[in-house]
Amino acid sequence: MIDCIIIEDQAPAQRILQRYIEDVGSLNLLETFSDPLRALSFLNTRPVDLIFLDIHLPKLSGIEFLKSISNPPKVILTTAFTDYALESYDLDVVDYLLKPFSFQRFVKAVSKLPLNDPKVQDANESGAKATKSLFLKSGHEYIKIDIDQISHINSDADYTDIYYADKKLISSESLKYWEDSLSDHEFIRVHKSYIVNLKMVEKISRNEIHLLTNYRIPIGRTYKKILDESYLKGK
Repeated sequence: MIDCIIIEDQAPAQRILQRYIEDVGSLNLLETFSDPLRALSFLNTRPVDLIFLDIHLPKLSGIEFLKSISNPPKVILTTAFTDYALESYDLDVVDYLLKPFSFQRFVKAVSKLPLNDPKVQDANESGAKATKSLFLKSGHEYIKIDIDQISHINSDADYTDIYYADKKLISSESLKYWEDSLSDHEFIRVHKSYIVNLKMVEKISRNEIHLLTNYRIPIGRTYKKILDESYLKGK
C-alpha cells in the first residue's frame, strides 16, 4: 500500500480526492489536513509515501510548504491555477493536477510514480482496473459511472450531453476534454459534435451510425475514414 495524505483547505476538493483515493485500492489515506502547519507536524512523526498538495493554502502556500521539507516524499500538486506549473516541475513533483480533474487524470498522475517501488506497481495495477469507471461532474454533484455504459457523447453549445445507460447526464466539460479523457478506451470522434463508444455500435449505414441503444449518430465527412478503419479493425 502507498501511504498518502491530503493537504487541501477546501472541503469539496478534499471529498473528491478522498473518493478517488478510495477507488484506487492500493492508496492508503492516512490523514487529511486543511492547515499545512499541522501537516508538517504530522510528517515529523509519521513517514508517508505520497502527498496530494494544494498550492493555495492558508498561512503557507503549497510551494513554500514543499520547499520547507528536507527529503520530501513524492508530491502531486493540485490547483485551480496554471501559474505555478513551471515552478512545480523545478521542484521535481510527480505531476500537476489542474482542478477540476477527472478520475482518469488522477489515475494517470498516480501512474507516474517511480515503477521500481513495489508499492507503486501495486497502485498502478489497481488504478488500471479502476479506470473502468469515472466520476462525472454534473451540476453540483459527482456521479460515478461505468465507462462501458456510455453509448455516446454530444456537444450541446456550452455543455456536453453524456448518454449513459438509460439516462442523459449534462457535463460542463468540452467534447475535446472527453475525447482526450476516453482516448484509452474504445471511444472515437465521428463528427464535430459526437463521440461514440465502439462497443455500442450495431452497424454503420452510409453516413449514420446505428447504436445498440437505438440512437442514430451522423458521421462527419472528415471522420469517416478513421471510423471505418477503427470499426473494421475491431471486427
